Formats: sequence, C-alpha cells, structure tokens
Amino acid sequence: MKPGSTRAACTALIKRDLILIWRRRGDAINPILFALIVVALFPLALGPEPEQLRHIATGVVFVAVLLAGLLALDTLFRSDYEDGSLEQLVLSPHPLSLLLGCKIAVHWFTTALPLLIAAPLLGELLHMDGPVRWVLTGALFLATPLLSLIGAVCVALTVGMRRSGMLLALLVLPLYVPVLIFGAGACNAAALGLPYLAPLLWLGAALVLALVLAPLACAAALRISLS
Repeated sequence: MKPGSTRAACTALIKRDLILIWRRRGDAINPILFALIVVALFPLALGPEPEQLRHIATGVVFVAVLLAGLLALDTLFRSDYEDGSLEQLVLSPHPLSLLLGCKIAVHWFTTALPLLIAAPLLGELLHMDGPVRWVLTGALFLATPLLSLIGAVCVALTVGMRRSGMLLALLVLPLYVPVLIFGAGACNAAALGLPYLAPLLWLGAALVLALVLAPLACAAALRISLS
C-alpha cells in the first residue's frame, strides 16, 4: 500500500477511529444497554402475557434500535470537529466522500452491529417466534446501515451548531419513518405467515441508493457547515 494514497488514508482513518472508540468503549456500550432497557420496560408496563408481547415485539425492537442509534449519532463527527481533525479531512486531497464513508462504516460497525447481534435476544425477551427473529435480523441488517447513512447527512448539517441534539432529532426522525415502516412491515408479515420479501427488497434498494448518494451529500453538507 503506497503511502499518501487514498487507500492508505482510508486505512489510517479507520484505524484511528477504532482506536478512539476503544479508548471510549464505555460510550460504545451505551446504545445496546439503552435498547435492552427499553425492551425490558415493556413487559413491566404491559404485563407478562406472551401473546400480547408477541403482538408488539417487532415494533418495540425496531423503535428501541432506532432510538439507540439516534443516541450515538451525535458523536459521529463531534470529537473530530472539536479537535480540528474534521477540517483537515475537508482540506485533504483525497475524496472527502470516501473518507466520510469510512467514518460512517466504523460508526455502524461499533454501534449498530452490536445491536444487530443482540436483536434475537431482544426478540426473545418479548416472546417473538423463532422464524420472525430471523426476519428481524435480516431487516435490521439492511435497515441499520441505512439509518447510519441518513443520520450522517443530518449530523454533517448540524455539526457546527452548539446543543444541536434536539435539532438533529427533528431532522432525522421523519427520515427514519420509511425505514421503520418497511422493516417492521416485513417482520409483521412474517409473523402472519404472509410474503415478506417485498419490504426487504425495498430496504435493500434504498440501502444501495444511500451507499452511493449519502457520502456525497454528507461531504457537501459538511463543507456548508464548516464554511
């Protein structure tokens, strides 16, 4: 790998972000603990009846994962903005969209992937049927990177603002609604024994589109925020 190349820059950025996350590994655990607490509260509030919990399990797990991802979203560029390294990325001769794509990938790997692994356990807590849990895992595998890509664009727009948490939530949540509808719809269809492939295909198509467009939009939004 040639020093100074784009590949070397991406590799160095990924290693740097992983090291920083490892040093703050307590913060990386917060989303999964938050999702676990949210899911555990529903049986306490609604009662332990398995049939009632099974009926709401899909929506509860998706909303818990969505809110847990939103909890960690503000940290995507915040530390880089505060220490000035974000401006160095913008001034770098390498494609900014590619570098930001690497940062988004690391963010998904360290925040959403643990939630994805824990999703079957969360479903088990709500008495979700075994086949539905596999559909839930597949839907989250498509939905969580899509949520990270959409959220990254909104974070880039608000990174230069102080106390932007509420504004970020107002920007992100309406964009998350279609992902929630298709993901939960696939699981609900599987629970009823209906075809569930179509919502998953819509999520896959949206993910492919976001993989291409979101880093470009994120780079443009970041330039606007830092100008």
